[in-house]
Amino acid sequence: MIVDWPSRLVVGWALADHMRTELCLEALRDAIARQRPEPGLVHHSDRGCQYTSYDYQKALRDNHIVSSMSRKRNCWDNAVAESFWATIKRELTDGIERESEEESQAAIFEYIEVYYNRKRLHSTPDYMTPQEYHYSYKESAEAA
Repeated sequence: MIVDWPSRLVVGWALADHMRTELCLEALRDAIARQRPEPGLVHHSDRGCQYTSYDYQKALRDNHIVSSMSRKRNCWDNAVAESFWATIKRELTDGIERESEEESQAAIFEYIEVYYNRKRLHSTPDYMTPQEYHYSYKESAEAA
């Protein structure tokens, strides 16, 4: 999962039953395809082996994205991502049993793409939805 810091918009994500580098690369590729970032974009992550791997760092370099990583043993540096995980656990998964992997994937898709990005208001981006804030910010930056 890759979140745009100012807007809290989930710009790229992927699902799997593992946390290997290829999963994180799939989310990164999804974000790049959707957003087409300008050179110099800063990508912040924790120091997990997926993000420090050669393949992940190469993908960042190949797309002219600057890598930024949390300080060792400091979860506050990655607070936006941690907050998202706490929110999705609280709002989507707490106490709910899913029948199948497909049902779980559909619920996560619905939560991120329909509810979280497009309907859920956030205090950080001026009580707008992530999508509203992201695109209003992008338009004002392009006009400047």
